[in-house]
Amino acid sequence: MSALKDRLRADLTTAIKSRDEIRSSTVRMLLSAITNAEVAGKTAVQLSDEDIIAVLSTEAKKRREAATAFADGGRAEMAAKERAELVVIEDYLPTQLSVDEIVGIVTAAVEQTGSAGQGMKAMGKVMGVVQPQVKGKADGNVVAAEVRRQLAG
Repeated sequence: MSALKDRLRADLTTAIKSRDEIRSSTVRMLLSAITNAEVAGKTAVQLSDEDIIAVLSTEAKKRREAATAFADGGRAEMAAKERAELVVIEDYLPTQLSVDEIVGIVTAAVEQTGSAGQGMKAMGKVMGVVQPQVKGKADGNVVAAEVRRQLAG
């Protein structure tokens, strides 16, 4: 059994008892997404905490994109709801890396792979080294942008 899934279930009960609408609806949605991921294949599986973090990261990304889309479309109340859900989801994700930490990881990966000066053709090689270090801890778009910046420079 997953400790993170147990924590989500316990937090759902607490949120319902305290009548916290945003937290209870968001945690319910997260548990549903986890269950869907568990039964998505040919056979049902129990997700590990690492797998659950991947599901939560996907849900967080959806909220970020939806909040931006709603804000751009002039629907401030819907954007605010998405941001509120994102705050709840981020409670369950590992602490996100700062920009400086991402820059350091990418710099080390470029040096490790000897990709400095090779341009964009080295992107896959560098991302292959960086990805396991930042998985669930940083937005992939931010990481990819930093890799591009360092390889282009």
